[in-house]
Amino acid sequence: MIILLKNGKVYDPAHGKDGVKQDIYIRDGRIIDKPAQTDHIDETIDLNGKVVMAGAIDMHSHIGGGKVNIARMMLPEYQETLQYHEPEAHICGPHCTHDATPSTINTGMRYIEMGYTAAFEPAILAINARQAHLEMGDTPMIDKGGYAMLGNDDYFLRLLANKADQKTINDYVAWTLNATQTIGIKVVNPGGINAFKFNQRRLDLDENNTHYAVSPRQILQSLSRAVHDLGVTKPLHVHCNNLGAAGNFQTTLDTMGASDGVPMHLTHIQFHSYDTEGDKKFSSAAAKIAEGINNNKHITVDVGQILFGQTVTASGDTMMQHLNANHANPKKSVIMDIECDGGCGVVPFKYRDENYVNALQWAIGLEIFLSVEDPWRIFLTTDHPNGAPFTSYPHLIRLLMDKSFRDDAFGQLNLDAQAMSNLTAIDREYSLYEIATMTRAGAAKLIGLRDRGHLGVGAAADITVYTEQADKEAMFAKPNYVFKDGQLVVKDGDIVKVVWGKTHTAKPDYDQNVEKGLNEYFDQYHTIQLDNFKISDDEIAADGRNQVVSHTK
Repeated sequence: MIILLKNGKVYDPAHGKDGVKQDIYIRDGRIIDKPAQTDHIDETIDLNGKVVMAGAIDMHSHIGGGKVNIARMMLPEYQETLQYHEPEAHICGPHCTHDATPSTINTGMRYIEMGYTAAFEPAILAINARQAHLEMGDTPMIDKGGYAMLGNDDYFLRLLANKADQKTINDYVAWTLNATQTIGIKVVNPGGINAFKFNQRRLDLDENNTHYAVSPRQILQSLSRAVHDLGVTKPLHVHCNNLGAAGNFQTTLDTMGASDGVPMHLTHIQFHSYDTEGDKKFSSAAAKIAEGINNNKHITVDVGQILFGQTVTASGDTMMQHLNANHANPKKSVIMDIECDGGCGVVPFKYRDENYVNALQWAIGLEIFLSVEDPWRIFLTTDHPNGAPFTSYPHLIRLLMDKSFRDDAFGQLNLDAQAMSNLTAIDREYSLYEIATMTRAGAAKLIGLRDRGHLGVGAAADITVYTEQADKEAMFAKPNYVFKDGQLVVKDGDIVKVVWGKTHTAKPDYDQNVEKGLNEYFDQYHTIQLDNFKISDDEIAADGRNQVVSHTK
């Protein structure tokens, strides 16, 4: 069967197409070249006046794993108060109250309704990987994948403390990727989560963990080198030390140089961009951070924009979540350790525009978005659900594309926060081409999805069609059509077919002898055996769902 999408206005940055009128042909789930005249076109959809992009990719969204499920159970009052099929549930505006912890099913439905066809869980603790895959496997409509967390696990820190060579570390990283069926490696507060267990409350880049005598810089150097040496496309995903602390911008800038030029991705950068100027000793360092990003071409970032309203913060950063628990709203939290591999903290929170710190956080994120020059190296995220639910993306896109709308929103902020921000002095408005870059082409390139994020011949037919409107929030909230692997799944904002996406992984080679030391370690310290730790393809792709696709350079 051949489907023709005719006369669309195509935005495809991977091929340099900026609003080019073009026909797209689909067969067997793929985009094909124009067929021969003798071939029969089974269905033609006229997209004259419509905007056509590849399906969007959320490269950092907490959608599966232990802490997400804890958040769902801990906050029943925010769980599915609206069902995905109700019209008012399609979009979460600037003051979200109901979408902080959507169920697995609602997660998939709400992503596809906005034109997103893939989302990646950025913090899969290796010991909890099976739980994460079970949750993601129950998420329909979209492709999934995850980043395995290392850098605070006892086994890795023992390797560093005992001066293991880089090859040994590379083998352990590769084994972890294979065993957990993930596509990248994440480090959260390098060494800090573990240091918290030894009563350290802060850990800077060149400060040693008191137990292992290992610094965050050493952790970043070894892990970024391992990821690079193994040929894993996705750079090391780094949650910097000192999240949320006034003055943390210097740690962030120093972290940019910690990998010695090896590619590295700094996540939810907004939470790491704070200075100490002014009477309140909390100010924006967005200009300094943006300059650092612009000058360090090996660094990519996502923003972690906060938007006002109720949400829940769910992080592997036990150290900082323990501190943040004092600000919980409502007053409840979970702080826990997991098998000596890491931990998690789940703290509900409500961001308020009348609050000085929250208002300035909002402005800082937008300042960074608008000051980083290269849209291929910055990505649209809210660190769902930490900064805001992912359903608020259309609202965020309008803030980036519409200066007048942004200035009006800025005028509603806490007056002291307004005085500490230069946001209104920034005239930049994102173009549709730039939005397509950071939500499609750039995200696919960063993760290593060669057949996603673009509309070239051979690409998977993940396609989103919008009606161009002055109100970009309305435009991106409700696509006219969404195709997933060539199947029409959304029409005029309504889901018309339920499908199951793929699971994307990376499986680099490694020396099998690495399992000798791991077997001994598991036998002595863990509550499960090594063979039960490893996840097979069949476990993920059960019942014909979530076929495993491996990506290597």
